[in-house]
Amino acid sequence: MRIPTLIVATLALTLTACGQRNKPATVDADTVRLNHASLLTMVEADSFTLVAVDDPWHTGQELRRYVLIDRNRPQPDGLPEGTIVRVPLRRAIVFSTVHCALLYDLGEINAVAGLCDSQYALHAGVRGELASGHLPDAGSSMTPDAERLFAMQPDALLVSPYENGGYGQLEKTGVPLIECADYAETSALGRAEWMRFYGRLFGCGKRADSLFDIVEQRYKVLKQRADAYGPHPTLLVDKMDGGTWYVPARHSTMGRLYADAGARYLFADHEGTASVPLAFETVLSKAADADFWLIKYGQSNDLTYGQLTEDYPPYARFRAYQEHRIYGCNTSRVPFYDEVPFRPDRLLEELVALFHHDADYHPRYFTPLQ
Repeated sequence: MRIPTLIVATLALTLTACGQRNKPATVDADTVRLNHASLLTMVEADSFTLVAVDDPWHTGQELRRYVLIDRNRPQPDGLPEGTIVRVPLRRAIVFSTVHCALLYDLGEINAVAGLCDSQYALHAGVRGELASGHLPDAGSSMTPDAERLFAMQPDALLVSPYENGGYGQLEKTGVPLIECADYAETSALGRAEWMRFYGRLFGCGKRADSLFDIVEQRYKVLKQRADAYGPHPTLLVDKMDGGTWYVPARHSTMGRLYADAGARYLFADHEGTASVPLAFETVLSKAADADFWLIKYGQSNDLTYGQLTEDYPPYARFRAYQEHRIYGCNTSRVPFYDEVPFRPDRLLEELVALFHHDADYHPRYFTPLQ
């Protein structure tokens, strides 16, 4: 959408020049149309791209704003206020495997100078880069070693923000911190749309836009297919964790995705976007006769029916257990968390086929328990 002579200050993005605050400037710019991401605003001008990341925990406040400028050109005058990021990035350190997997899929893995928590990477391409030595390990994301990181000469750090969290020594070096708040979006397509921001950071904005178009269109077609099916099977998800059963609320990313797949998610009456803690008897009273039971778990061996009731015998009271209609995703062996955030269409395709007995069902994530 073209916005002639856009006064960027109207977006609460005060323009500055040479690091000093001055009066609002008038620029000719495009606002990038985002159809799903609620925490992201992008405005593209001739000499810079302005990106505002909203604070997920404080409505109406910004978490961070960035000014992306071409690394091969002199810094323009009259830039908006924000963290200057020279793009395309060439030596980024990435703190999460999910963003590293996305960059691999966008063809920008060579721009990653290091990956934190690399032992958790399950994306085949990323694992190959790690095994070959082309992608160095950068240590822990939770207790980062600043000296080690900056010895790698990064031009940006892609980090995951947390409420009231800080970055210690990492904030004092002048290296841009890119706060990847995509996980706080409340829809699958909202999170996936953040790839368009990451694409602009790495000089592949058009490629990222094209990939998102594919994801969005496939997701919509699959949702329409699921809506046309009937009846909608009832769904139970996950299992006890330390004496409490956490279920996704109705407006959470997964709660919405289950509905989009054509399931009647049995805990959709819980409003909100977070997980809801419930007692076992509460879950049993509502979901004893659920048609399907999906369990995500992480362990060295695949979960079995025997292990399930060995861990907690009352699981056998669910009809899905008795009729062997439980499907598990071992997230320690399957790249669920590396792939699904930016390719939710793949999970949706699988669940639509599973829930509606489609002959094209080919499990990528959830397989029948043995």
